[in-house]
Amino acid sequence: MRQLIDARLWLTVYQLPPYAPEFNPAEGVWSHLKRSLASLTKHSLDQLTTLVKTRLKRMQYRPGLIDGLIAKTGLDFQPP
Repeated sequence: MRQLIDARLWLTVYQLPPYAPEFNPAEGVWSHLKRSLASLTKHSLDQLTTLVKTRLKRMQYRPGLIDGLIAKTGLDFQPP
């Protein structure tokens, strides 16, 4: 794996502990998404799928939210 990583100069890999949700910004995204869906009821899987996609797309256009979720990890994601 190290050879594959080293062969791609554009790729930066951050080694995290085996299970550390507090260091994974994606966990914050899912937490935020689940809170936004908590009081809603949908009648079908298709409706729920559409709503989740819409909410995730909406999060994409909120860079402050994404930056906050990354900052919450306390990790520095700047390339070395």
